[in-house]
Order: sequence, then structure tokens, then C-alpha cells
Amino acid sequence: MRFGLGLLAVSVLAAACDAGPENEWSDWTVGVYYTAVQSFYDGPTHTVRGCADFDCTESDTELGEFPDDFIDAVRDQGTGRITDGPHAGEYLNWSYDVGFRLDNQPRDPNGAVLQPFRSAAADGLEPGTRLRLTDCGIIDAKDDRTCAKFKAAEWVIGDESTPGLGGPKHIDLYVGEETEEDLLDATEIITFAGAMLEPLDSTALP
Repeated sequence: MRFGLGLLAVSVLAAACDAGPENEWSDWTVGVYYTAVQSFYDGPTHTVRGCADFDCTESDTELGEFPDDFIDAVRDQGTGRITDGPHAGEYLNWSYDVGFRLDNQPRDPNGAVLQPFRSAAADGLEPGTRLRLTDCGIIDAKDDRTCAKFKAAEWVIGDESTPGLGGPKHIDLYVGEETEEDLLDATEIITFAGAMLEPLDSTALP
């Protein structure tokens, strides 16, 4: 089960496509997710409890105190890098079915390390399915370089979306670590509507 992603509001609506196998890879909505970084957050702190390891041998371990807004970001994005305290340099990961976990890498709930401009999540696609974005459709960004960067990548499905946050023809692409405060307002964090995908595996089906 996919962890809760920070889904960005689509600023435009894509034109609807007729149903049929010839357009099953067209008219997709594309969002992004990223690894939050603790140093960009400074809200009141709160104690987080969860798993001290990926196998979750103990599910109620005290993991540390973190800013509330950082905790919220980890819940939204699924992963965050800790920059202060005894676990500095480690990651606080979150999944819908387990909760918080400490790790030495940003991971999806299946244990795969998240890779920028490679890892992706979508409902109805088998883990391991490889895809390319061939048409950005209507893009909420200010320059063509953003689209080109996403089109140049080969994306691999590793997870599903959290119930209520995904749905048919919706895919989320991992863009790496947060690079500035209020990243959601940055032009690099975009959404595509009416995008087109190309499966690189002949057996892939949405």
C-alpha cells in the first residue's frame, strides 16, 4: 500500500478521452513527491513513536522529537531526512499501513530505496513496470526545460497510491530531496494534466 503523498492540485482540467485500449496510456494526471528535510521546518516539536527498523520488530519505540510541520510533511510525502538530534542523517519514513519507521535510506513501503527521477507510484500498475512520459499535456510550470527533464527519465513503478489519493490514470513521480523551504510553491514542483505515458514493458496494463 502506497504511503500518503503530497498530491498537488491540478490547475487545469484535461480533456476527456474516449475509453478504449488505444488510449489507455493517454490523458493521465501526473503529480510529484519528494523527501522532506527537517532543517526547513521550525514548528513546535512533538514526540514521534514507531518502528526503529524497517522490519518493525517493535512498533512503539520513541523515535525522537520533531517539528510538527516536518511530521506533517513526512506523512504527506512518505519520507523525510532528519538533520538534528541523535538520528541526524537518518530518515523518518511513513507508510499508510505501518506508520513511522527509522531507516538509513528513503524507502517505499516495500523496502525499495527511492531514486530521484526514477521511482514512481500508481494504482493498477504492477511493481517493476517501466514507463516514460512522452507528452506532458497541459503542464503547470513556466518553462519547457521542466517537461524535458521529466520526459528524459525512465520511471519504475514501486508502489500504489494511498486510498483516496490516487485512482485511475494517476501517477506520482519521485523528484528527490527537498531543496528549499516552501518547495510546494517552487516551479520545479509541478503537475501535468492530460499527459501521455509509454510503457516499456509489453505486459504492462493500467
